[in-house]
Order: sequence, then structure tokens, then C-alpha cells
Amino acid sequence: MNQYIQALKTLKDQIPGDIKQVEILSAGPTDPSIVEQVRALFGEKVIVKTTVDAAMLDGIQFKIGDLMLDSSTVTQVEALEKAIREGTKSDDVFADMRAAVLGYTVHAEVVETGTVESVRDGVCIVSGLQGVFSMELLKIGEIDALALNLNASSVGAIILGDASDIQVGSTVTRTKKLASVGVGESIIGRVVNPLSELLDTGAEFVPEHYNPIERVAPGVMTRKPVEVPMQTGIKAIDALVPIGRGQRELILGDRQTGKTALAIDAIINQKGQNVVCIYVAIGQKASKVAKIIEKLKGVGAMDYSIVVAATASDPAGMLFLAPYSGVAIAEYFAAKGQDVLIVYDDLTKHAAAYREISLLLGRPPGREAYPGDVFYLHSRLLERARNLNAENGNGSITALPIVETLAGDISAYIPTNVISITDGQIFLEADLFYKGQRPAINVGLSVSRVGGAAQTKAMKKVAGSMKLALAQFREVESFAQFSSDLDAATKQQLDRGFRVLEILKQVNNHPQTLARQVISIFAVNNGFFDAIDVKKVPMEEANLQKYVELTAHELYAALDTGKWADETPAELSRICSEYFSMNKPA
Repeated sequence: MNQYIQALKTLKDQIPGDIKQVEILSAGPTDPSIVEQVRALFGEKVIVKTTVDAAMLDGIQFKIGDLMLDSSTVTQVEALEKAIREGTKSDDVFADMRAAVLGYTVHAEVVETGTVESVRDGVCIVSGLQGVFSMELLKIGEIDALALNLNASSVGAIILGDASDIQVGSTVTRTKKLASVGVGESIIGRVVNPLSELLDTGAEFVPEHYNPIERVAPGVMTRKPVEVPMQTGIKAIDALVPIGRGQRELILGDRQTGKTALAIDAIINQKGQNVVCIYVAIGQKASKVAKIIEKLKGVGAMDYSIVVAATASDPAGMLFLAPYSGVAIAEYFAAKGQDVLIVYDDLTKHAAAYREISLLLGRPPGREAYPGDVFYLHSRLLERARNLNAENGNGSITALPIVETLAGDISAYIPTNVISITDGQIFLEADLFYKGQRPAINVGLSVSRVGGAAQTKAMKKVAGSMKLALAQFREVESFAQFSSDLDAATKQQLDRGFRVLEILKQVNNHPQTLARQVISIFAVNNGFFDAIDVKKVPMEEANLQKYVELTAHELYAALDTGKWADETPAELSRICSEYFSMNKPA
């Protein structure tokens, strides 16, 4: 017992002011001599409260204010288990375990504790914990919590697990660790939650490193311009709203308009491109996430992908953490010089989860009941996308955030916030979707602020005038509804526009190579499809692509790398003419 009294003396020196109460917790009745020694140390006026807790098994705990001197058997067993886990990393597991056990020494640990004052809907208010940090992980029994509100006399924490076992009076312990996520090469191909705990079956994931969930975005001087394309395999995007590596391109639209499908196609198209892909599911149904995982597995995309899932059944705290965990994992790979594509699906649900947490924590509501810092919620996340220069490793993180609109209202609070943070947006329109235009991209409202800088020379050459031509077509189309008499030039413009729209249609999960996209766009722009019936355009397009691939290997290979020589237009025109002369419409 002398070592405990000595430790109590050390603990006494850490506590400012008078000590009025010392609580002693033990597995059985407390020895009266211990109470006498405590009074001798702290004074006769101190209140000594003794409590029996059989769950401790053996040993003793002294609690003074927020600090606890813990030497209980349960704590010692947990510490020994941790030492064994950390020590067993070689092939000789039993030798490692023996070394860990023999090297372990029993000790009394001083921890800072607090008490749950109230708990509801995944949020608890904790008294004590005067030294806690913002975003520090806390322990309430076996359940993790995250300190978010630091008030003068209390701490507001979000619970990252099942809150049913947490009651008023539960002890909260500091871990003195900021929220972090385990990372490593072996996380590729796995499905994890925002705390990097595995949600799939398979080998145990042993993190090589822990990255903080919150981190300041790299500064301007560490970055370089976005110049390398992030090919999605979707003609309407790669030609009209190109995305570059290191860019932040928002995908927004109403429910069921194909937002997730676009992002998944972009992931599928990274096969063989040496890009690590991360899909962050925020508040999605577990069944939807399972289907996406199966889809990625079916095409071999999980070999280079990671899924971070916080589903609709998870606490709001997990939904809040999910995108930050995803980008923390992305930063691990970017720091090694790799290119990363990360999809946030979706930030509307992320903002709603944060609103829920904030209101429960008593933060004042603002517009649409969101807290005042909801812009900062997403800006500090999306600013972590980057394209680093050579001095900083050349790694990049390309972000594709998804935002859901209501009745196409892009002027709502969250959509306008995220639009102002990102480098462009792809707007999916419900009316176009119902008309059969898939993907239903509204070319007039979609934009990429990087533009041609994120396109290969070949794509730039063929897609340069397509956006303007489509915008003109939309105007002529709406005008033509009110006139039955059209001149030849207007009729020709309309016919060409309908064929361009057919070329831009694409089936889900079938991204196209750069060469195939360039061939199709060149052919339609130069009128080779003008004589083809609109309904037959998709079939003729596929046949033309195969024909070029089979008869002009060198040209096809050059186009696939984005090259465009002076003789390329003439060569492409010759091959297209050759194909359509052999396959004249009946």
C-alpha cells in the first residue's frame, strides 16, 4: 500500500486548491487503515468516500476531483492485453507473447476522469475533464466518444457507438489522444468504419501508422497547378466538364438522378491507372452500400479501392467523422506520392448529421437551423484535396463531393456553400433523366474551373466546340417547338444536336477508354452520323470504335494516350468515311 500512498502524494501536487473529498473504489470492503492513511495525507477534514465495485476484480482506485489513480486488476489486464497485441508482430507469436508478459510491470496509472451528467440521442454532457482537448477521444467504459464542445464547466461529447449502456453517472476517461484513423497499405480492398475498424471479413488489419482525422490543409506554396486529367470514362464529363488530378468537382442533383453512378464509374475507370480510390458512404442505407461494394468487386475495382462506411443506422457522430476519416486515409497515400480519388456520398447527409449534433449540444441555430460554422465544416474538408509539387512528394487527392438538391434548387444553403468551395460542378437534371438522357448532365449549369488544363490534347481538339454547340442546340430546340417551318440550316443544327445527345448517352458501369471517346466525338462533330437514324447511333458508334481499333492500331494507341498529330484529323476522317461507305444506312 505504501506505493499507492506515495503515488497519492504525487497526485496531490498536481491538484490546485484544497482537496475536499477522496473517493476510494475497491472490489471488496476498504481496509480502515487505508482510510486513515488518506486522512493523514490530506487532513482530517477531507471526506473519504468508499465504494465497492466487484467488476474491478481486485486492486484499488483513488479518485480526487477529475483525476484517478488506477491500479485495479481490470485495468492491469487491459494494459497487459495491449502490450501483448503491440508486441506480437513477428512470425514467432508465442515468443513475442512471452516477452510481452515477462516485460510487463504492474503499475498504478493516473488518469483524468469525468462524469456523465446527461445523455440523449448520441450526445452526452460530461462534468469534469478540465484539461480535455477539442476532438480528443474519450472512453465511457468500452465505448468511444469525441469531445466537441468545451464549455466552462462541462464538455459536450458525441458518442461513437451504442449509447444504450451509457447512463447518468457513468465515468468518462481521457485518452489524451486526438481522434485518428489507422492507415497502411493493407487497408486497400477493405471496408472500414470511420474509426478504421473492419466491417468486412478477412485478415485482421494492422495499421502501419495513425493519421489525425482533423488536419490543416496544405498551403498554396506546397501545391502546383492541376494539369493531369482524372479520366472518368464518361464522355459527357471528360469532354465537357473535365476533372483534373487534385481538383474538387461537385456532383449535385435530385434524388435518383445518377449522382452515385457517375462517381462509381469514375472509380471503375481508374483500373490500371495507379490511382487509389476511396468511397465514403455517409448516411446511406446499408443495403445500398453493400450493392456498391459488390459492384466494385465484380469489376475488380476493390483491388485498388477502400470503402469508409457510416450508414443510416450509425450514430450521427460516426456520420460526422466519416469524410474526415476518408481524407485522412487519402493523405497517407498522397504523402507517398500516389494519386488518390475520393468520393463523399453525400455531404447533404453529412451537414444534416452535424446540424443534429450541434442542436443537441446547444449551439445556436442559424439559416435552415444549421449552425454558423457549417460552411467551415465542408471547407476544411474539401481544402484537403491537393495537387502537391515535387518538393512535397507530387501526391494528389481528387475530391468528388456529392450533394442532393430538392426539386433542382441549386440555390439552397448547402448546395451554394459547396459550390463556392469546389472548382466546378456537374449538375444532373431530373427532367433530362426522365427524358432518357443518361447521364442527365445539364451542360449549361455544369462547369469545370480547370477546363482544358485537365484535358489531353486529343480531347481538347475534338471537344472544343461541343459545349457551345449543345447550348445553341438547346435554344434552337425550345424555339422549334413553336414553329413548324424551319430553314435547312436550323433543321441541320437540330438533327446534329440530337445525334450529339445520343453520343453522350452512356450505360452505367461501362466507362469508355479515351480513344473510344475521341473517335465518337470527332465523328459526330464532323457530321459522319448525320445520315444515321438517331435510334441506330449507339450501335453504329460501337461498331465504328471497334473498326478503328482493329484497322488502325497505331492511331488508336496514340489517341488512347491523348496524342494528336497534325495528320490525325485527316487519318480519322479517312477511316470514318471508309467505315460509313461500307455501312451505308438502308
